[in-house]
Amino acid sequence: MDFVKNMREKAASMRKRLVLAEGAEPRTIRAARILVDEKLAGSVTLVGKEADVKAAAAREGVALDGVIVVDPASSPSLAAYAQAYYEMKREKDQAKLKAGKPVPKPATLEAAKADILEPLHWGGMMVHAGDADAMIAGAENTTGAMIKAGLDTVGASSKTASSCFVMQTGDLSWGVGGAFIFSDCAVIPDPTEEQLADIAMSAAQSCREFLGVEPVVALLSFSTKGSADAKFDDVGKVQRAVEILKARNPDFLFDGELQADAALVPSVTDKKAPASPIRGKVNTLVFPNLASGNIGYKLTQRMGKAEAFGPFLQGFRKPISDLSRGASVDDIVVTAAVTLSRAK
Repeated sequence: MDFVKNMREKAASMRKRLVLAEGAEPRTIRAARILVDEKLAGSVTLVGKEADVKAAAAREGVALDGVIVVDPASSPSLAAYAQAYYEMKREKDQAKLKAGKPVPKPATLEAAKADILEPLHWGGMMVHAGDADAMIAGAENTTGAMIKAGLDTVGASSKTASSCFVMQTGDLSWGVGGAFIFSDCAVIPDPTEEQLADIAMSAAQSCREFLGVEPVVALLSFSTKGSADAKFDDVGKVQRAVEILKARNPDFLFDGELQADAALVPSVTDKKAPASPIRGKVNTLVFPNLASGNIGYKLTQRMGKAEAFGPFLQGFRKPISDLSRGASVDDIVVTAAVTLSRAK
């Protein structure tokens, strides 16, 4: 499986609209040029002051023909976006009050207008309003800032916003032509059992969207089927997450708690988890916490010589993605193609 080739082809066939919220960032400008030239998006919008974007493009030697530049402060959409954002914030305030929670700073239209002038929020509002189909950022901003902007504007499809990596190994016998979904490796340090169940469901959807197959999910632990005492938090938590999933009755195969070898190697599965419904089929791995997920993907990448693509945010109503602040131009292009491929 050639994940990048597949995502580029899918994005090119869909021709969806992309907003790049960090419009004056040099790597982002260069990526925008490639996305337009290779026709990976129906349109590409850079958010920022027009003079700043044009000056940065000139320094990079990048022509902006075919690229849309939007300055939030002078956009004709400002009033409508501010009103929509204010109404969303007011609804959240009312929900908090109904739940008996305090609202230290009640929403106001003036504050809403100030918020959406911030580029991440503007990009998110473009997606929320249907003026763009997907957004990416993170070359200059933190993951936390990106997630907050996404939750404030696009909103969550799950109670838990999380992330996944697509891991492409060189062994075609693993996963889907050597590819796996690893989740969550970048967002939630220590998920609860409810959050772990949410992550499993979001990762399953990512498997469908990215790998193009039905998900088969293993919830990992250092224990298999009670081989370690449930008093250890990362054992009991995974066991409870599996029970929550069973109660939700999702439309995909899953099992846990499982050690990695019991999840992936059929002969070990037979010994440690006989009759497991996911024997020899696993394509999606859910880790019990961020430490194990981050270590797991980096070991697979470095020692296993796998390619790691991501992290891609999941659990949002519409596609948005975060970038590493060390992302290359090619990283931005690939992330854009992947994110556009998720647009409806």
